[in-house]
Amino acid sequence: MPTDMQPLKNVLIIGYVWPEPRSSAAGSRMMEFIHLFLQQQWQVTFASAAALSEHRAELPALGVSEVCIEVNSDSFDHFIAGLQPDMVLFDRFFTEEQFGWRVEKICPQALRVLDTVDLHSLRDARHGLLKQAQQGLGNEQQKQSAGPVRATQAELHEVMAVDDTAQREIAAIYRCDLSLLISDIERDFLQQHFSVPAYLLHHCALMSVASATANPGLEFEQRQHFISIGNFRHAPNWDAVLWLKHALWPAIRRQLPQAELHVYGSYPPPKATALHNPRQGFHVLGWADDAQRVMAQSRVCLAPLRFGAGIKGKLADAMLCGTPSVTTAIGSEGMSGTLPWAGVVAEDGDSFAAAAVALYQDQAAWQQAQQHGRDILQQRFARQDIAQGLLSRLSDARQNQSNCRQQNFTGAMLRHHLHKSTQYMSQWITAKNQLAGK
Repeated sequence: MPTDMQPLKNVLIIGYVWPEPRSSAAGSRMMEFIHLFLQQQWQVTFASAAALSEHRAELPALGVSEVCIEVNSDSFDHFIAGLQPDMVLFDRFFTEEQFGWRVEKICPQALRVLDTVDLHSLRDARHGLLKQAQQGLGNEQQKQSAGPVRATQAELHEVMAVDDTAQREIAAIYRCDLSLLISDIERDFLQQHFSVPAYLLHHCALMSVASATANPGLEFEQRQHFISIGNFRHAPNWDAVLWLKHALWPAIRRQLPQAELHVYGSYPPPKATALHNPRQGFHVLGWADDAQRVMAQSRVCLAPLRFGAGIKGKLADAMLCGTPSVTTAIGSEGMSGTLPWAGVVAEDGDSFAAAAVALYQDQAAWQQAQQHGRDILQQRFARQDIAQGLLSRLSDARQNQSNCRQQNFTGAMLRHHLHKSTQYMSQWITAKNQLAGK
């Protein structure tokens, strides 16, 4: 290791939001990082410009310093100059755009790491394709009956290559020393279709999943009802609720007249609670104090995702709780590899409804799906292996930091041009705000 490159001991995490592990998979993932870093005896500081949230984790109780920061303010420069972190972890590419140039200016030797959470540009591309498919349909009922996006990677690349979000996100990846991808599918997609060098990327799956020996919960005959769960502020989750309400659940209910669907999720808006209809067996229940408890009591998890990216925490939780699931190819993407799915992967609405009914009634198929879930957890989400892999990759990135930055000319070029424009815009806003305050 170069003499001017200190080992990682002091870490700054710049959060897009404050971590809410009980609200979203993104919040759980952030807490995984925090716990792992603390186990290494690293000093961890979490900073965010977001408003403090009701369900955020109690970071100070863990020994993590909380710092509220401002965008477009030189106060961040003073803060990070005093902290002098060895590594800065950016939570999503938005935070790298806003604070990356300041980190480089004040602490040029800090290792810059980006956690993409999921590939936002991929999710947006799929969302756009879904909207295009719905435009040709007549009424709202028909639009909300459209099936999931089934575009190939080549077709997705064609959309993303001219998209502003993709250009911004991949530029942020190039500007960082290392980017973490939660899905190996997304890592390979970036390498194969956008020519991002392998040394800039690391596949780091969820680490919150314990082990395949976890208590699977109640037996088949002790469970009842379907469950759907997900943060309502996440667009793919809300879209899934709409598909359930307008098309999938009526088809399931016609075959299982006494069945109930319990829809959970944080931050349900009025338009979501308005869908609550007990007579139809459609129960919008909102926030779950213990998501794994309600998951473990349910017989089948429904995750009808028509678009999205990353891997789905709700489906990992379902496997952990021994709850088989029915989802789409987008829902299962990056989770099972070559292993059989822990339930059924359906490609259209009719197949989805039929699979949900069959899995709900067939105890043997249900038990087999439960075992498939255990296999996926054990082989694809082993916490110790993933954690050790991340720590080793961070250490390698630190040791080879100077050489990799020299090799990454594209990143240097993007930092020179884009950071200059971002820097000057931010400084103009800062000056404007200071004048307004006089």
